[in-house]
Amino acid sequence: NINGDPPSPGYYPSSRIGSIAFDQGFDNRWGPQHQRLDQGTLTVWLDRSSGSGFKSVNSYSSGYFGAAIKLHPGYTAGVITSLYLSNNEEYPGNHDEIDIEFLGTTLDKPYVLQTNVYMKGSGDGNNIVGREVRFHLWFDPTQDFHNYAILWIQLKSCEFFVDDVPIRRYPKTSDETFPLKPMSVYGSIWDASSWATENGKYKADYTYQPFIGKYNNFKIGGCAVNGPASCRPITGSASGGTGLSSQQYASMAYVQNNYKVYDYCSDSTKDHKSTPEC
Repeated sequence: NINGDPPSPGYYPSSRIGSIAFDQGFDNRWGPQHQRLDQGTLTVWLDRSSGSGFKSVNSYSSGYFGAAIKLHPGYTAGVITSLYLSNNEEYPGNHDEIDIEFLGTTLDKPYVLQTNVYMKGSGDGNNIVGREVRFHLWFDPTQDFHNYAILWIQLKSCEFFVDDVPIRRYPKTSDETFPLKPMSVYGSIWDASSWATENGKYKADYTYQPFIGKYNNFKIGGCAVNGPASCRPITGSASGGTGLSSQQYASMAYVQNNYKVYDYCSDSTKDHKSTPEC
């Protein structure tokens, strides 16, 4: 890789939280026959008949949510492997969501990691307002497990981490542009052929099935909705505050300068009236 690894962020939030077993925090949500738990690793797969998804037992008002994920190699166009927060089952049509989605790819191109933030259904029903920022990675995510995480500080900011390197920070600038309602943690593998790979140019090809995603090292450092009022969620920086340190900002800037491949704020085809934070 010509760009190389990002500089050390100096702080490793994932090391502050113990791992939990999958069945300590999660249940199958759909496609149970396409989900297997073996020695702490959850395998989910997509074939012509179905994908699979899981969901946390609790919903959370804030926190750090992570897992180590290993992606399927080879042709994966149209296939999405994800880790995300959502309340779409509680608020259909008016939900909040914070996404890490791996957009499958063709044989000659790297995976794209897409981050996205939705709030209040994010649109008028006709025009979904996405806040997508996409990255390539500085490693091959099919070769090994790497840690991916979302830190959602309910009234402050949302941060995305890859191996503890912050790649994106989405600050709360108003109640209208930030997810505020409690969310559950989800993971899934599914067919999004209509848009996932180069805006739908390349579709899922089931001659390559099954497409497999593997998850382990689950971490939840969050405040459950029905949990103790004294709960204080983990922070993303050594200062204990809600921001990042200057060293973390430097590693994030490196990733954005070298690996960011799309940013909704600089997309001239988008109507930025609905994204005032741009």
